[in-house]
Amino acid sequence: MDDIRIRPIGVINSPYTDRANMPIQPCGARDVAGRIVIEEALAPGLKDLEGFSHIYLLYHFHMSTGFDLTVVPFMEPAERGLFSTRAPRRPNQIGLSIVRLERIEGNTLHILDVDVLDGTPLLDIKPYFKTFDAFPEAISGWAEAHQNKAGQVRSDTRFVSPKT
Repeated sequence: MDDIRIRPIGVINSPYTDRANMPIQPCGARDVAGRIVIEEALAPGLKDLEGFSHIYLLYHFHMSTGFDLTVVPFMEPAERGLFSTRAPRRPNQIGLSIVRLERIEGNTLHILDVDVLDGTPLLDIKPYFKTFDAFPEAISGWAEAHQNKAGQVRSDTRFVSPKT
C-alpha cells in the first residue's frame, strides 16, 4: 500500500500537560474546557458549525510511538486485541473524541468535555448528528460490563513507552 500524507488543520489546547492521570474518554472530562485553534486559511470551513452542539475531533496521538497488538486496557485487567480497545498506541496513532461545542470566535473553537493532551495536532472536525451517529442498541463487546467506569478511570503510564 502507498503511504498517506495528512497535514494537521490546527491544534487542540487543554489543561492536560501530562499523559498520566488524564480522563480516558470525554465522559471523564465532563465540563473540562479546551479550545481548538484552526489554521486561519481554513476558518471559512467553520461556517454553519456553530449550530451543532457536539463535534467529532480526529487527531494525532503525537506523543505515542509504537504499538502492541494485544494490550491491557484501562478499564479491565485482561489482555485484549488492540483493535477492540481505544488504546493510544496504534499503528496509525489516530484519536477520536466527541466534544461539546460551546462557541466559535474566528478560527478558535471553544469546547467542553475535552479529554485530549494539550498541543495535540487536529486532523479533522466532523459534526455529530444524533440521527446518524447514535445507536442505542449497540453492544460494546468485552467493555459492556465496564462502561460505567469510563467516567472515573484515569490514564496511567501503561501506554507512554513502547514495549516493542
